[in-house]
Amino acid sequence: MQQKLIAEFFGTATLAFAVLASVSIAPPLLITPVVAGVVLMLFVYTIGAISGAHINPAVTIGAWAIKKIPSKEAALYIAAQCLGGFAAYVLADNLFATIAISTGFAPESLTNFIGEFIGMTIFAFGIASVIYRKTNDAAAGLVIGGSLLVGIILAIAAGSAGILNPAVGITLGLVSLSNIAGAILGSIVGMHLYRYLVR
Repeated sequence: MQQKLIAEFFGTATLAFAVLASVSIAPPLLITPVVAGVVLMLFVYTIGAISGAHINPAVTIGAWAIKKIPSKEAALYIAAQCLGGFAAYVLADNLFATIAISTGFAPESLTNFIGEFIGMTIFAFGIASVIYRKTNDAAAGLVIGGSLLVGIILAIAAGSAGILNPAVGITLGLVSLSNIAGAILGSIVGMHLYRYLVR
């Protein structure tokens, strides 16, 4: 279990740090989704066999909802992921004065909720295809990274920040109930939709 938690912590911290760094580069709306997708793809191939490479509390909750991870393990994963997000925040805050980091809570918004829900549903649907082994193992990283890329783009198009990851929200200082709830509900719906289709 220790190896799994370290993998989740490190993967989440790296993803969150990369996203934070990318939003400081213009134009972030084009760069950030690609950076997030590529980093996630890397970790699917490197730590996927260790922890499953969730590196996202919403993904872990979605996997738990379809009974692919036990409750205790899911809780430990979420704790490791949130710590990874906070570690990325602390690291960036101390290393890079030029990266703008928000603090506090993001404003609540139905638009944020809907955007995060739409993006996360697409993202989780792609993840579920790998969980249920309907995707070739060699293509797993491409499918999951690509699903994240598409999910972020659709979330932004729908009017949200396109975070799709509560741990990354911690790093960015953009924590809100609407963002978290949209991501979690979208993950559950996306996972269950794929599960229904492959029964």
